[in-house]
Amino acid sequence: MADTDALLAANTAFYAAFNAHDLEAMATLWSEGDATSCIHPGWPALFGREAVLNSWRDIFAAGTTLTVTCHHPRAWVSSDGGLVVCYEATGDQLLAATNLFRCEAGVLHLQHHQAGPCAEPPPAGLGTTLQ
Repeated sequence: MADTDALLAANTAFYAAFNAHDLEAMATLWSEGDATSCIHPGWPALFGREAVLNSWRDIFAAGTTLTVTCHHPRAWVSSDGGLVVCYEATGDQLLAATNLFRCEAGVLHLQHHQAGPCAEPPPAGLGTTLQ
């Protein structure tokens, strides 16, 4: 079973791999299971580990210097992993994101990521974790 600190650390590792454009680190983070999915802003839903990793390969190969900063992560721990809901800031764009993690062989792996535009900034005083 995961705890809040482990869940937030896995979430931080995801954004570190994203910002480093590190496909190997990204591949290590994603679930090996069949129930893997990702919805990038403006993209159709992607299903399966291969499709998800191919999308990251394409994003990284595009050569952009895109940096995404995670703000106000809120974590919910479950019996088999957990959920992190946060805000992503990139340039002047604000996105709301959901990262679902599942514990596999004692390690938290991403099972689903979704990010989409958000018109309002995070509310003041928003906490960082929930259980």
